[in-house]
Amino acid sequence: MNLLSPTLLVASVAITAIIFAVVAFLSRAGLRRIAGALVAAIPIIPMVMSYDWIASHFGWWHYPSVTSGNAPFAWYVAAALGYGAACGVVGWRVIRRWEVRGLLVFLLLFAIFGVARDYGYSMTTHFILFGPGPIPLLADLFSYGSAAALVQLLMRWIVGSARSDALARMPRP
Repeated sequence: MNLLSPTLLVASVAITAIIFAVVAFLSRAGLRRIAGALVAAIPIIPMVMSYDWIASHFGWWHYPSVTSGNAPFAWYVAAALGYGAACGVVGWRVIRRWEVRGLLVFLLLFAIFGVARDYGYSMTTHFILFGPGPIPLLADLFSYGSAAALVQLLMRWIVGSARSDALARMPRP
């Protein structure tokens, strides 16, 4: 399978857009929260691109299907929609329910999931390859955790705290 085919690149963005729409619907997020998640995910694109470039430069990880340090731009757009916006909405629900403790657990679990996924891909599909030692995995853990934290921070700045949604829906006496 050619991971760089235009059809596959467009399909990956379309599929993650559909996943975001489903997550947003199931989370019962309002339009402001949905828009906030989408806007908050935009900075994830250059952030993850720079992480990939740094990782390639230091030999921490790389994508064998590409010759530069960065993947195709569509991969980053798909990541922003899926891991940025969709997981941002999930994180919003977790924070709304469990507050700061939920945020910390969400960020940790999200980062661990990301590293496990990437490591699984490296062992099975060779979609991504890691350098030797623990540093590449710790850098990957940081990249996932910091990206998820940025999305939550930006969502709070753009739309308000997760609790503000619940307070806005409370009936006035």
